[in-house]
Amino acid sequence: MKQFMAMLKKNENEHRPPAKLLNLAGQLCQELQSSSPSLEKLVEAMMGCKNKRYFLTNIHVVRACVSVHIHKGQHDAACRLLEYCKAEEKEELVQLWHEIHYRRVMEKHQTDFLTPLQRFRCRKRNPPPVSLCPEGLKTRNYSEEVRQHLYRFAAEVTANPDKKQREGLARDMNLQPTQVYNWFANYRRRQKS
Repeated sequence: MKQFMAMLKKNENEHRPPAKLLNLAGQLCQELQSSSPSLEKLVEAMMGCKNKRYFLTNIHVVRACVSVHIHKGQHDAACRLLEYCKAEEKEELVQLWHEIHYRRVMEKHQTDFLTPLQRFRCRKRNPPPVSLCPEGLKTRNYSEEVRQHLYRFAAEVTANPDKKQREGLARDMNLQPTQVYNWFANYRRRQKS
């Protein structure tokens, strides 16, 4: 830690910190506990320097910074940091984005646990920004063509296909048999209500 702080001070006026310093930052962030005072000091030092954007290309540094912000209850700052950072691991950044919002909801409701439905609603209300998901969120809905085919089968053949029929439908529409099974189970549930 002392070595890192000395290197940081020595290179604070450099346009770009040396790779050795960036790697050491990532390594230290990985090793320190998320709520330790040492990590807070490390994050403070990195975020206080002029070239902090270079540190935010390392996923371990980003994770540590978000963790410190969450620990301090600074959810908006954690979100801004994720929008601003340039780390390549977009899926992990999206997970961190969701984690921030889960924590916010847990604090609001004074609980340590969220049900899957609460997590789902939280993700729906707080979609990640375009900077984290340039291609947009993956939708789990089927194409109009696939849905029409399934609806037609349910109306004309059966709403409760057997295993062989489900496997045939899955092959025809390039789906997994379990996806077809779940679609029909949900279809029957919707019909009841």
